[in-house]
Amino acid sequence: MLRRPEYRKALVFCGLIGVPVALIAFWFLVTLNRLERLFWTEWPKDLGWNQAPWWWGFPLLLVAGVVVGLVVARFPGQGGHLPAAGLHSGGVTKEALPGVLVAALVGLPLGVVLGPEAPLIALGGGLALLFASFVRAPHTEASTALLGAAGAAAAISALFGNPLVGAVLLMEVAGVGGPQLFAVMLPVLLSSGVGDLVFTGFVHWTGLQTGSLDIGLPKPPPLDWADVLWVLLIAPALAFLIHWIFVVGRYTARFVTSWTVRNTTLCALGVAGCTALYAVATGRTPAEVALSGESTLAKLAQDAHAWSVGALVAVLAFKGLAYALCLGSLRGGPVFPSLFLGGAAGALLAPLPGLGLVPAMAAGMAASVTAALRLPVSSAVLVVLLLGNVDTVALVVLAAVMSFALTQLLPQRPAVPAFSGPPTGRAPRRGR
Repeated sequence: MLRRPEYRKALVFCGLIGVPVALIAFWFLVTLNRLERLFWTEWPKDLGWNQAPWWWGFPLLLVAGVVVGLVVARFPGQGGHLPAAGLHSGGVTKEALPGVLVAALVGLPLGVVLGPEAPLIALGGGLALLFASFVRAPHTEASTALLGAAGAAAAISALFGNPLVGAVLLMEVAGVGGPQLFAVMLPVLLSSGVGDLVFTGFVHWTGLQTGSLDIGLPKPPPLDWADVLWVLLIAPALAFLIHWIFVVGRYTARFVTSWTVRNTTLCALGVAGCTALYAVATGRTPAEVALSGESTLAKLAQDAHAWSVGALVAVLAFKGLAYALCLGSLRGGPVFPSLFLGGAAGALLAPLPGLGLVPAMAAGMAASVTAALRLPVSSAVLVVLLLGNVDTVALVVLAAVMSFALTQLLPQRPAVPAFSGPPTGRAPRRGR
C-alpha cells in the first residue's frame, strides 16, 4: 500500500492537516475551560457568594436547553450525534460544523453533564474535510473516511494529551476490523490482564526477580487477592448502573423527538433540578453535579477524604440522573461523566477491607467508561493514562473486560430514535 502514490499523498496530507486541526482544537478546549470557570466560579464570587448557590443552574441550563434545542431542530447535522448512541465518528460533514460549535460552546460550559470529546471528533473530522475541499483533493468514499478519521484523531489527541489514546480510540470508534476486532481483542485483553496478575503475584510471593523495566519511581502498595476479588464484584455492578443510565438516556431521546425545542429545554431544567437538590442536600456546590466532571474528578482523586459518604452517594445519584437526561437530549460526549461516576463509586467503596483508594478508583473508572463506550481497549488505555500508575493495569484490564462482556449481554432496547424534524422544531411522533 505504501508503494501507491495516492496513499502516500493521503498520508502526507493527513500529517499536514493535523497541525491546524490541533491548534483549533486547543483553542476550542481553552474557550470551554474559560467559560466554565467564568459561569460557575468567577460570576458567583463576583456577586458575593463563596460558591454557586443552589439555584444557579436554572438560568444557565435554561439558556443551554433552548439554544441546543434550536440547533438540533434547525441546523444541518443537528449539532452532532446523540450521546445516548455512544461515541462514533461516522457521518461527519463540514456543513455540520456551525451547529456542532454552537451546541458545544453554549451547552457544555453552562452545565450540560457531557464532555467535549464528541464535539471534538466532529470538529476534527469536519475541519479535515473542509481543508480537503479547499485544496480540491480527490473526493471518494474511502478518502472521506480516511480524512475524517485522521482529523478526528488529531482533535481528540489534543483533549487527552496523548496520541496513542487518540489513535486507539478512533480505531475502535470507526470499527476498523468490524466485529472480528472485538472477537479477537477481548480474549487477548483478558488473557494479558490475567497473565499480568499471576506474574505480579509470583514475583511478590517468591521474592524472585526476572528482570524489570522499572526505572525507580515510587510505587503504591502491591496488589493482592483482595483487590482482585473486589474488582470481580465492583466491575459488574458499575457496568449494570451505567448501562441503565444509557437506557434512561435512550428513553429520554424518544421523549425529545416529539417536540425538540420544548422537550430539550425541559430536560435541561431537569438537570438543573438535580444540581439544586444535590446542593441543598449536601451544602456543596451544584457544579459538582453539573458539567462533565473532568475537573471535579481530579479534586476527588487528590482529596477523597474531603467527601463524606453522604456526599458521594448524593453525587452518584443526582449526577447519574442528570447524565441520563443529557444523554438523550443535549449534545456532547459520554466519556468524562462516566469516568467521574466510576471514580466516585471507587472512592465510596475504597474503605472496604483490603481494597484501598487507587485500585477502587481504577476498577470503577475502567468499568464505567467501558460500559458507556463499549470500547474495552480504548477505555483501558485511557484509565491507565489518567492514573499514571502501571501497577493497576491488570485491575483496569480485568474491570474493562468484565464490564464490556456484561453490557453486551444486557438488553439493548430501546433503540436511539432518528430525528429529521422540520424547520419549526417539531418532529413527527414515532412509535418505535
